[in-house]
Amino acid sequence: MQNYIKIPLRGVGQVMLQNNAATGLLFLAGIFNNSWIMGLGAIIGTVIGTITAKLLHYSEEDINDGMYGFNGALVGIAIWFYFGLTLSSSLALIIGTVLSTMIMHTMNARIPAFTAPFVISTWLVMLGIKIVATIPFASSSLPQNDSLDLFSAISMGIAQVMFQGNVLTGILFLLAILVSSRMAAVYALYGSLLGALLAMLLGLPLNMINVGLFGYNAVLCGLALGTKKWDGFAIATGAILLSVLLNYGLGKIGIITLTAPFVIITWVALGIKHLAGRGKST
Repeated sequence: MQNYIKIPLRGVGQVMLQNNAATGLLFLAGIFNNSWIMGLGAIIGTVIGTITAKLLHYSEEDINDGMYGFNGALVGIAIWFYFGLTLSSSLALIIGTVLSTMIMHTMNARIPAFTAPFVISTWLVMLGIKIVATIPFASSSLPQNDSLDLFSAISMGIAQVMFQGNVLTGILFLLAILVSSRMAAVYALYGSLLGALLAMLLGLPLNMINVGLFGYNAVLCGLALGTKKWDGFAIATGAILLSVLLNYGLGKIGIITLTAPFVIITWVALGIKHLAGRGKST
């Protein structure tokens, strides 16, 4: 019984690459602090993703580590974030979660999937909703700002990894990461800070900076690539900076970016590291 509770919690923790049930529990606390609907979406998503993996007889070790829960958790949060809690959106959540699990299994055999299954399945489900159900997007306007609120930007940059525009949620998320890894917590802070500062230097909209919209992909890049060594720090820094540019660029052409900038840039960084390693060995 204890493992049936820990596995979904690890799944939520794996959203930020932390294989830790306590981290997942604190993440859920942070989400529920901001929205019980999105908190429920995270739980349902990670449970459906895990059950799907079990029914399809995927790796038991990966299932136990929450690897088939985190993309489902993100799908669950995202669908109800964008479309609200309705019968149609709930059906879309189930379809998207199952799809993300299957994509995860296919991709992870060839390349680290990270949150790509979430991005792909959510885009497909959104397209399906637009064609079939025509559920309107849940609208929310950004606050108007004429000055940078760096504390808010950093905290919400961490919170926005799971669509949460809430300062206290960001603090709870950072505490959750710290429970699992001090180095990961440092890179989460660094990613959110550097992402906000670069966005400010580029003159990007302050209302988007202050709610963390240029921080969350940067946070994930820091978590995925940052190490204690200088080369790891340098690669993470480059990826963080590029994530801000790609996030803004994709948004300008009308793409709902989700965590696509993080996935693309991290894949490129890992590919460069692989090629550089092969060059040294020859």
